[in-house]
Amino acid sequence: MKLSFTKMNGAGNDFVMLDNRSRSLSLTPKQIEFLCDRHRGIGGDGLLLVEPPTSAQSAFRMRYYNSDGSEADMCGNGARCFSRFAQKVGGGGKQFAFETNAGLIRTEIDGRQVRINLSQPHSLRLKERVALASGETEIHSINTGVPHAVLLTPDAGAVDVQNLGHEIRFHRHFAPKGTNVNFVEKVDNKTIRVRTYERGVEAETLACGTGVTASALISHLLLQIPSPVQVRVKGGDTLEISFSRQGEQFTDVFLKGPADFVFEGQIELEDSIG
Repeated sequence: MKLSFTKMNGAGNDFVMLDNRSRSLSLTPKQIEFLCDRHRGIGGDGLLLVEPPTSAQSAFRMRYYNSDGSEADMCGNGARCFSRFAQKVGGGGKQFAFETNAGLIRTEIDGRQVRINLSQPHSLRLKERVALASGETEIHSINTGVPHAVLLTPDAGAVDVQNLGHEIRFHRHFAPKGTNVNFVEKVDNKTIRVRTYERGVEAETLACGTGVTASALISHLLLQIPSPVQVRVKGGDTLEISFSRQGEQFTDVFLKGPADFVFEGQIELEDSIG
C-alpha cells in the first residue's frame, strides 16, 4: 500500500509522522522498523501516530514507537513535533491537550517553538553505586515519562556514549526494561550540556526531550542549577526546562524547544513486511 507521511524533527531528534485518526493503520514492529530505516525507508529515530482521543479532556491521542518497532510511553521531542503535526492535520488551536501512555500532555504552540508540560516525574534515585566494566560508578535515575539514568561528567564531549551508554542501558541494575542514559556536563550556573543514548534506538541521538528533562532535574538537585535550566544538545539546539519543586517532588515540569517540518511524501509499504 501507499502510505502518506510527514518527516519532522525536534532539535535534531527526527520522526516519521502518520495521521491515523481513521484508525485504518495497524503497523507491525517490522513495518515500523522499515519506515524508520535510514537506508531502505524514510529514516527516523521514531514514528508517531495521531489517533482519536479516548477522553473528552483531550483533542488527540499520541502513539510513539522507537525505531526498533517497540512502543514507548512518551517522547518529549516527539510530543513537540506531534503538537504541530496534530495542529496541521486536525485543525487544533495553539493550545490543546493530548493523550500519551504516560498521561495527559498540554501543549502551547508559538510558531516553531512548542512548550509542553510533562507528566509528574517519579522513581527518583540519587547516588546509587553501580558496578560497570570500568569500575563502580555513581548513577542517578528518574522517570520523566520513560526511565532515564543520569551520569555527571566534567566533559560530556569525551564520553564514549555508544559503548558506555549501551552497557548501562542493558545493565541488570535497570532490568528488565532497561533505561535511557544521559551524560551531563555543567556549563555554567544556568546551563548544562547533555548527550543521550536512547533505548529503542540503541544509539546516541541528537537530542532527547525526556532525557534533557531528567538531566535538568538531577542537575537542579545535585548542582543547584535553578529553573529554568538551559540544556545544550548534540544537535546544536538549546532546550529549556522549567519546573516547581515541593520537597523531593517536582511539579509543573515544562519542556520548550523547536519542532520543524522537514518534508512530506508517500512510500510503498509491503504487507509482507513483518
